[in-house]
Amino acid sequence: MTASGFSYRTSKRGDVFIDHNDRHVVTLRGKAAERFLARVMAVDDEGAQLVMAKVTGNYKHGNERILRT
Repeated sequence: MTASGFSYRTSKRGDVFIDHNDRHVVTLRGKAAERFLARVMAVDDEGAQLVMAKVTGNYKHGNERILRT
């Protein structure tokens, strides 16, 4: 599964704001923000999209179906 449309920005205080399609989704502060930044810096762009999808809870809702041919 690939996620897309996620972006993040950081504040001077270290808060992380995650957006999806230019709409604010979640704010991370403190240790959660530090863990998130460490995970995002360790992966490529596609991996960062998946990390953001997992953090926001917008990942595998359970109703996804696999196309079988």
